[in-house]
Amino acid sequence: MALEGDYAASPKANVREQVAEYEASGGARGGTIGEQDWPIVVITSVGAKSGKLRKTPVIRVERDGAYAAVASLGGAPENPLWYHNLLACPEVELQDGPHRAAYRARLLSGEERGEWWDVATAAYPPYEEYQRRTERLIPVFVLERV
Repeated sequence: MALEGDYAASPKANVREQVAEYEASGGARGGTIGEQDWPIVVITSVGAKSGKLRKTPVIRVERDGAYAAVASLGGAPENPLWYHNLLACPEVELQDGPHRAAYRARLLSGEERGEWWDVATAAYPPYEEYQRRTERLIPVFVLERV
């Protein structure tokens, strides 16, 4: 199931350019962020307000074919915009390197959130610092293939 609709590129040039490079190269280029070259995946979601397709690079956190999407926004006091997109329309597309497939996002809580938080912080330790920066509990979604 491929998502359909008009694509609205990110207003942030670095995000827009990374997504374009990642997609154009089948994930061979643009697949990392930061000085540590942390790997990313690209999530395509439907905008909660606009209804347009949005593409977001997020840290690659994978376990047994499922992925976590951590709505950290670097520890900001508010959730990233894509958080609202996944709540409003949990059907997404995820690209991991050359592989693209349909997934369904589910917001986690309790013990399951804790388990995925551990997986996420093992993959990307800065999440721990982001949690210390904010009073909100950073949301974690699991994306499961459909």
